[in-house]
Amino acid sequence: MIETNRIEFKSELTDNMEREVVAFLNYREGGFVYIGVDKLGNSIGVKDSDSDQLKIKDRLKHNISPSCLGLFDVVSEQKEGKSIIKVIVASGSEKPYSLKKFGMTEKGCFIRVGSATEPMQQKMIDELFSKRVRNSISKIKSNRQDLTFEQLKIYYEVTGSKLNTRFAQNLELITDEGFYNYVAYLLADNNGTSIKVAKYKGTSRVDLIENNEYGYCSLVKATKQVLDKLALENKTLTKITSKEREEKRLWSPIALREAVINAIVHNDYTNEVPPKFEIFDDRIEITSAGGLPDALSQEEFFDGVSVPRNKELMRVFNDLDMVEQLGSGIPRILETYDRACFSFTQNFLKMTFLKESDIETGGPIGGPMGGPIGGPMEDLTERQKEVLILIKTDQKLTKRKLAKMLKINVSAAQEHISVLKEKGIIERVGGTRGYWKILGGA
Repeated sequence: MIETNRIEFKSELTDNMEREVVAFLNYREGGFVYIGVDKLGNSIGVKDSDSDQLKIKDRLKHNISPSCLGLFDVVSEQKEGKSIIKVIVASGSEKPYSLKKFGMTEKGCFIRVGSATEPMQQKMIDELFSKRVRNSISKIKSNRQDLTFEQLKIYYEVTGSKLNTRFAQNLELITDEGFYNYVAYLLADNNGTSIKVAKYKGTSRVDLIENNEYGYCSLVKATKQVLDKLALENKTLTKITSKEREEKRLWSPIALREAVINAIVHNDYTNEVPPKFEIFDDRIEITSAGGLPDALSQEEFFDGVSVPRNKELMRVFNDLDMVEQLGSGIPRILETYDRACFSFTQNFLKMTFLKESDIETGGPIGGPMGGPIGGPMEDLTERQKEVLILIKTDQKLTKRKLAKMLKINVSAAQEHISVLKEKGIIERVGGTRGYWKILGGA
């Protein structure tokens, strides 16, 4: 790995780190800052990863204008056996971004030029400011100001955080004039937004057999309800042979989850059109409003270049461990499905996931007496094998502890545990305070 137009190396956390982030915010493709890596790409590590991550988040929150919350992610990684920090920066929609203490001047604004960070010319600063996007949901006043956020507070408490009395300001739910904005409206306990999950008999929209509505509540709650509904529809197909049990889901659970989150977080709500989810006999279609963000090409989209349409929603979903990391959604979908699953128009983005072909069932689920239970270990990914090893070591392992050990978020840890449970390799004994039982074949 070498420094490029999208990659910057720093051997340690320095005073000019914000410059690099500002440059990537102003760059059309965003970028990555690696801390603990020298200019030749050699890992030298950081002494206190947890402390440095907190410092980075605090500095980016307070030292850059306009707010870049929701446009960056800070994660810890292992490279060459050493802990390094990766700061993922998305391209912002409110360019030019600047260092607060210098404002929109050549001392405060920077841009990426090749593998270097350069001061931005004043002419470019003025041009970008004149085009600054203002028609975003954070700047639209909510038509209701009697909003409550008990559901949102509960979701934050579940993740170990607690919203204080200034949460509306901290989460950018307030307009410049001091009113609740449309982001607040979407996250409030009661609103007029509903997300539909329709199910049809056959492969057309002629015969509607279910029309479920999830909404009129916090968008976070509605998202979880949509995920739960699609999880129920995503049945496991099983074939039993004399040697093993073959299993596969109708759709990839990881790809389906990423697609749902992507559609809801990046939907264009300015016209009050929510995303929609449709289930057919042969496919699932997920449609979100808005098309690709301005200046983002299809190639950049598929490469995982992140230009969040609703950075405030992205920030909340990230806080609640509902996204893996900034810009990871589309690449994770492409691990299972090809680019042909995506279609783009000026106003909409649609994802179509074809159903897996049926597997003929060769016997009762669970396999023949004395046969292997849970399927062969070869079916597991390297990460899932790593999770299984850790569970064998500590059979009371929690998903939070697992996430910390693997340096991933809690939702990703839960996803790996769910796969092992679905494959019949582990099961929970004694409820949430019990232990993991390792089943046969593992």
